Amino acid sequence: MERTAVMELRDAKAVEHFLSRDAIVLLFVGHGRDRPADAVMASLCALGPEGKVARTEPDGGAADRRVRRFLTRIPQTDQACLVLIQGATVLDVLRSTDVEAHGTRWAAAHFAERFLTRLADGGPRGRLHPRDPAGRAFAGPSWPVGALFRRCARPLPHTLGRVGAARCGGSPPLPKEHTVTEQPPLHARAPREIRVASVPAGHVYVRHCSAPEPDGVRRLRDPRPNGAPSTSQRWWPPVMLDPDWVSGHHDDFDVFHLHFGFDAQSPAQLSALVDALRRHGKPLVYTVHDLRNPHQPDPAAHDAALDVVVPAADHLVTLTPGAARSIRSRWNRTATVLPHPHVVGLARLTRPRPVRDRFRVGVHAKSLRPNMSVLPVVRVLADAVAELRDAELQVNIHREVADPASAAHAPHLIQALEGLADRGRLTLTAHDYFDDDQLWDYLASLDLSVLPYLFGTHSGWLEACHDLGTAVAAPDCGFYAQQRPCLTYGHNQRGGLDEESLRAAVRTAYEDRPAPRATAQHRTQEREELAAAHRALYTSTLR
Repeated sequence: MERTAVMELRDAKAVEHFLSRDAIVLLFVGHGRDRPADAVMASLCALGPEGKVARTEPDGGAADRRVRRFLTRIPQTDQACLVLIQGATVLDVLRSTDVEAHGTRWAAAHFAERFLTRLADGGPRGRLHPRDPAGRAFAGPSWPVGALFRRCARPLPHTLGRVGAARCGGSPPLPKEHTVTEQPPLHARAPREIRVASVPAGHVYVRHCSAPEPDGVRRLRDPRPNGAPSTSQRWWPPVMLDPDWVSGHHDDFDVFHLHFGFDAQSPAQLSALVDALRRHGKPLVYTVHDLRNPHQPDPAAHDAALDVVVPAADHLVTLTPGAARSIRSRWNRTATVLPHPHVVGLARLTRPRPVRDRFRVGVHAKSLRPNMSVLPVVRVLADAVAELRDAELQVNIHREVADPASAAHAPHLIQALEGLADRGRLTLTAHDYFDDDQLWDYLASLDLSVLPYLFGTHSGWLEACHDLGTAVAAPDCGFYAQQRPCLTYGHNQRGGLDEESLRAAVRTAYEDRPAPRATAQHRTQEREELAAAHRALYTSTLR
């Protein structure tokens, strides 16, 4: 009978004793033996050295509550189900969202060596040795995880390559001083260049899903639309969406990757694009950024487009587990979940935030996208900010909204905002579109950015705020809260605006300053993982 190394922690006192050790230990948090993911994780834990692996009882028991109170004080341990700890220091984390997004087999195979090699500092089966003065890492006999790998690592349609080949998900890899062996980068093992027709290619999301250095994936440049001058800043329908472009350039690319930009395409036009790709044997990858298009007040057009593209895609990607669940519910398709990359340039992430004495809340109404409900949100914010000491509300809007000659002119909104400004309730600023540096300066000047959305799915604005250390209050529509740490308030088309939850979000941001901020190191690593994941995805799609 196989020996089980996992200890049961049944009360808070047992947790305190386990966490008080100076050794590296592994906690299995809130397990439930009836769940497949937890069953696999329990098997993984059972391979650990005796006395160094423990699990709490599920369903919010005393031990589980004590561990979760402990974890709330430590960044990046939200939704943790496996936590590697040394004293009060968290060394590595597996989150339930990682398991949900990538599957139990991926999670077990991906995290087995990461956890077990850290635990293997003694015992009969192996030992992790320190680096020698030259910096080389040595390892003794390997731990018996091969059977688990064979059981858990069978290829799935959404698996991102072979076991251990690509790092994906939210948890960081082992620090180099603890690394046993270095795997060659994925592109070193795959000599063939993969050419991607990306729609679009120049958007910051796509650029930052690419490796900083050549990795064997080459995205074609966005062709200039016919009739568009080289200096044009306006939006034009992407040329690559034209079936004739596909027929004329099918020898130039291997994979067609659609992100967004098909707002103006009818279902018939999208079907023709899909037919052209199939005719020339080109796989279609679609990243589902928007389940509800923020630029379209009526969801019918976007729904019809999704009903063409989602079923036709050879591989689907999305940004959050909630969006993946919606995709499975609506179309019975599985989407790989990959996080949004950094938006702000990595060099800017190291710049300190400006120092201010006052707490500044900001709402940027831009040019009044259809998914914005600005005035009700601003009125509540004006009252909430007035109750706080040394606090101010700033509302920004594009100049065209205040211009009577512009199609975007909104006289009633401008009149209401100017009235609030005249009474000293807010500062109103109308300006032209910001360039990137101006936008980063603006966001960094805020302590809290409030998104006044009634509907939507994901947000690049939220990512930029996370890069700059600005707190965000996001509505409960869409999946913003799964994207990055943010405050949530009730605001959606079904229930309208929950004023008290918005006031509570402002008070929380005021009291909990400063907000969590991304680091250049984490964003760099995340970008490398995203690039590796995309290359593995393209490779598997071309097989």
